[in-house]
Amino acid sequence: MINPFIGRAAPLSGPAKDVFPITPDDALDLPNVAVALYVETGGALRITTVSGAIRTLSVDDMCILPVGVLRVHATGTTASAIHGFSLA
Repeated sequence: MINPFIGRAAPLSGPAKDVFPITPDDALDLPNVAVALYVETGGALRITTVSGAIRTLSVDDMCILPVGVLRVHATGTTASAIHGFSLA
């Protein structure tokens, strides 16, 4: 099998290398910065962006949010089944 990811830097415009489940937490950052989020069940989503801003957004079911995220907060988040897209 040919792996096109070997030896290449992952561009932000390209596909993620992995997807990981996110459990919202008020104290802990994500293990890897998410370059985007996928939310299966919509609602309020409180995040800390890579710029350090804390934002609360209203998202729909099956939403892809293309923003760099450091943390998904438990307080203020009602959306569920949240996944992060990772370049790591």
